[in-house]
Amino acid sequence: MAAIELIGISKSFGAVAANRDIRLAVEKGTIHGIVGENGAGKSTLMSIIYGFYQADSGEIRVDGKPIAIRGTSEAIAAGIGMVHQHFMLIDNFTVVENVMLGAEKSAFLSSGIARVRAELKRLSKDHGLDIDPDAVVGELPVGLQQRVEILKSLYRGADILILDEPTGVLTPPEADHLFAVLRQLRDEGKTIILITHKLREILAVTDSVSVMRRGEMVATVKTAETSSAALAELMVGRRVLLSVDKAPATPRETRLSVKGLTVRDGRGVAMAKDVSFDLRAGEIVGIAGVAGNGQSELLEALAGLRGAESGRVELLGEPLDPTRAGDPAALRAKGLAHVPEDRHSMGLVLAFEENENAVLGYHREPGFSRGGFLDRAAMRRDAAEKIAAYDIRPPDARLKTANFSGGNQQKIVLAREMERGPKVLLIGQPTRGVDVGAIEFIHRRIVEMRDAGCAILLVSVELDEIRALSDRILVMFDGRIVGERGPGAEERDLGCLMAGVGTTAIEGRAA
Repeated sequence: MAAIELIGISKSFGAVAANRDIRLAVEKGTIHGIVGENGAGKSTLMSIIYGFYQADSGEIRVDGKPIAIRGTSEAIAAGIGMVHQHFMLIDNFTVVENVMLGAEKSAFLSSGIARVRAELKRLSKDHGLDIDPDAVVGELPVGLQQRVEILKSLYRGADILILDEPTGVLTPPEADHLFAVLRQLRDEGKTIILITHKLREILAVTDSVSVMRRGEMVATVKTAETSSAALAELMVGRRVLLSVDKAPATPRETRLSVKGLTVRDGRGVAMAKDVSFDLRAGEIVGIAGVAGNGQSELLEALAGLRGAESGRVELLGEPLDPTRAGDPAALRAKGLAHVPEDRHSMGLVLAFEENENAVLGYHREPGFSRGGFLDRAAMRRDAAEKIAAYDIRPPDARLKTANFSGGNQQKIVLAREMERGPKVLLIGQPTRGVDVGAIEFIHRRIVEMRDAGCAILLVSVELDEIRALSDRILVMFDGRIVGERGPGAEERDLGCLMAGVGTTAIEGRAA
């Protein structure tokens, strides 16, 4: 029996049809994956199920019964819960307070908190979610914050749980734990809908998978009867190259030199410790490591966003002072571009139109500014070119950036920084939240930039991405570079270095 069934669901935003006559049945007690390119309509469809949007036409059935979902409260009442890609939590509230928010059941707050705390402890134990109910959410790592979101849904009685790109912010061990939790929930009779662009995860954890393309549902298959290549072709409508095709690098002069760099975070904790390396023109140097081992702080210091405690940096042979937060605009003028790890807080202004974000940081250049005033027509022409070149959807330069999917927001940032022809490119998590077709394009563009002479420093938690793109791989553990490997490095070898096993000193370059 279907836990939830969609019949003829359609939804448009102006002239853009996000969903077209969607038909889907998700069997009770299964994990059902939904995949598709960015902008394919996955998140819109889930938002309709959860009551954020109302469909223009069609019907939703829960346990075989038609139901009208006009808001999130009606979805929750129907036993539907949703864990969003960007968590809906209040950082300075405790776990208990976040779970209670909007679901208070007692006029006496203290007795209500006691009851919720006891219930959370039970749910945590029963479902392997292991979390302190009195912990302050803002002090928890993202993996535990996600558990809070799952607990919120379970506390409110969810039998159908929707997860939107749940591993986009998780380390590999955190993702593995999440999948164990999802399997346990399935075995207990819960129904899981998993939206992800990571095909390996779909194959690892789901029972069945549906594919969306340009707002339509094009296929539903049993996971055991399909493959990554078949799903990728269904998503994109053509064959997709799942590996990176590149010739050996031909490195030239050093473009960025880092010596003894130590960087502290906002709490004063040393995150990057005595880091040294050279980055040369015509090569991609990847930094591998579990998130939280200093990669983010290192990237921010090199981009001029965070002052270092000590160390020396040279950009294109010119000494820089890394001990204070520099002027990122001055670094851009010297030929350094930066794709930040967090596109929302550092890469975009979501309330701006797409064309405004497409030139953000470069908007004072003569091509976009005249006499102190922005040339809006030039900005929109530039945006239209980037939209076409990077297949950004919907192709509307006047649309607010907040209304693009996460993957298309990422492509806006990448187009802005990559199309400037930088001499040095710092990239943090280039394909986070990006679909398989766009990943192929982004990887190809990164290699093209390398071959044109750009020096590229790549930080990614996706080990497959690091191995596929990098000409040299530096591994960080506990803030230090603990090893260097070549492009043929084995996953197990890198994994041991990332875990701090086997070495604590820089090893020689791999052949």
